[in-house]
Amino acid sequence: MRKDASGWKVRLDDALIARYTASGDWPDKTLADFARELAARDPERVTHVFENQQCTVSELLAEAEALAAGLQRRGLVAGDVVSFQLPNWREAVVIDLATTMLGLVVAPIVPIYRDAEVAFMLGDAGVKAAFFPSHYRGFDYGAMMKRLALRLPKLEHLFTVCAGDGDGHSYEGLVGEGGRLADAPKVDANAVKMILYTSGTTGRPKGVLHSHNTGPLRLKRAFEHWSRGSQVDGFDNVLLMASPVTHVTGQSGMEIPFCSDTRTVFMERWNADEALELIDREKVTASVGATPFLHELLTAAEKDGRRLPTLQVFACGGAEVPPALIAKAYSVLDQCRAFRVYGSSEVPLTTLGFVGEGEMELAATTDGKVADYDVRIADDDGRSVPAGEEGEICVRGPAMLLAYSSPEATAESFDADGYFATGDLGRLTAEGAIVVTGRKKDLINRGGEKVSAKEIEDILHRMPAVREAAVVSMPHERLGETLCAYVIAEDGVEIALGDVLAFIEGAGVAKQKYPEHLVVVDDFPRTASGKIRKDRLRADIRERLQAAAVTPA
Repeated sequence: MRKDASGWKVRLDDALIARYTASGDWPDKTLADFARELAARDPERVTHVFENQQCTVSELLAEAEALAAGLQRRGLVAGDVVSFQLPNWREAVVIDLATTMLGLVVAPIVPIYRDAEVAFMLGDAGVKAAFFPSHYRGFDYGAMMKRLALRLPKLEHLFTVCAGDGDGHSYEGLVGEGGRLADAPKVDANAVKMILYTSGTTGRPKGVLHSHNTGPLRLKRAFEHWSRGSQVDGFDNVLLMASPVTHVTGQSGMEIPFCSDTRTVFMERWNADEALELIDREKVTASVGATPFLHELLTAAEKDGRRLPTLQVFACGGAEVPPALIAKAYSVLDQCRAFRVYGSSEVPLTTLGFVGEGEMELAATTDGKVADYDVRIADDDGRSVPAGEEGEICVRGPAMLLAYSSPEATAESFDADGYFATGDLGRLTAEGAIVVTGRKKDLINRGGEKVSAKEIEDILHRMPAVREAAVVSMPHERLGETLCAYVIAEDGVEIALGDVLAFIEGAGVAKQKYPEHLVVVDDFPRTASGKIRKDRLRADIRERLQAAAVTPA
């Protein structure tokens, strides 16, 4: 362990750095280094497209340098943390690049999060400057940030984005001040570059720490694996990205054009019909997204008779992917190979999928072939199990997290050999593929968004009408699964779903965490020691939904 400039302790030592540097996995460059090299070679290269706005590398680089200079004048130094809570806007690319120039740590925050989640993340990361919309999709982010700043003494600077303001309290004002960096620091590529929050089983989000070295090449390696030897308009890949830039997938899509022969076309919000138009107009060759994206894209393409001839690969993950959906892509689209992949914020793209001829069955029935990682399957005592047997998926490799922001969470998640325990159950096949069979951690995967069951249970336990609560996953046609709340009511009290939702809304959490079904019971199925048998509750809600589906109206 060593102490980073940010103050966090990370799992790095000279031997690990030497190993991954010698292998070429860690390029010892920052994103700013890659961008400057690209601008020197091809300054007018269009690297990003936002809402039909084409952005060249030289434009983005110049804007990032102006923004970095503004942050530097306000006293931000290497190791300080800057957050952005933005949709898929071009400003997110510039902020990400500008923070890299100064050796700052960037903390992306998903826009759907509200006071409770945002307060924790800003406080846990020690954010010094925050970027956010004034208003977006009916929500007043400016008012929320002002509320939170009153109880977060480290949060010194609030900057609105796209608010029409040109003063020193806005993104536009910072960039408009102009100027160049004074005494630009030499940034260590092994330093912490990003803290990304993911749901934890305790109900408190975990801050995932990545360095400059662990980040930019995640998708580059993937595209090398998926490549089928053709170019479109001089690009090896044109990537359609609808996943949020505040997620590890969207973040990777934001950074890859600076270090690979790739252009990324962003959607601010997923819409299958708009995606069809974008894919054809921008000659998109690849996309990475959650299961609902692929399902809705294929439905729209089939309805309109669109074959999307440029689209070659669609990597699908984050939620359960039905095998029939993978097969459908082969029949509906001209040459697209859809496949399942496996990974997380901690260990992005642990598998890269099957794209070869005759590999459709493997693409549909496994979660992809392991690449660039070491994977072992462990039993409850941490011992490796024989090939083909189920256990916890444990992963080690160059793109994995350096640590969590919590030393306790880090200690709990790694073994003595440096393997990260994912909390997912699975097995390894003879082809070197992972098949995920379940979850050891009590997380609900709602369309790729991980929701902590305990977080919602803790809220429900504060509800006066509730004696005891248990939250489990339930099947959902579009999202794969969503939340179902089982509760034991206090004597003589009746509880309806509306009552539960109103109480949870008052806790100030994102709407994605709201249960969509409520079951009131007299008691829970329990183990001999009194632990709630959530496996039986999950089976119960599946049976209830099936019964409701066949019951005549």
